[in-house]
Amino acid sequence: MNLRYCLVVTAIASCAALGSAASGAAVVVDVQVAPPPPRVVAVPAPRAGYVWAPGYWRWNGARYVWVDGRWVHARSGWRWVPDGWVAVGPRWHYVPGHWER
Repeated sequence: MNLRYCLVVTAIASCAALGSAASGAAVVVDVQVAPPPPRVVAVPAPRAGYVWAPGYWRWNGARYVWVDGRWVHARSGWRWVPDGWVAVGPRWHYVPGHWER
């Protein structure tokens, strides 16, 4: 094996390792501007085996944009906690939707 080949293989392996580590990392979003009030949207009729995750305001780096609600697969013994924003001092902290026992 030549040195160049070894360097290329090492670089590819390093990038793959970093990519997989980054994909599991939590994204922290704190904003100084309060989100608008939630939109009033009619919830669709229930679907067996699914839970309705309501829409929420997402920060795109410059302003809030609305994300429509969606169906998520139900998990027995768990409840869905919707995406939302929590006031933390003068800032607003985004809390992603998640399952809770």
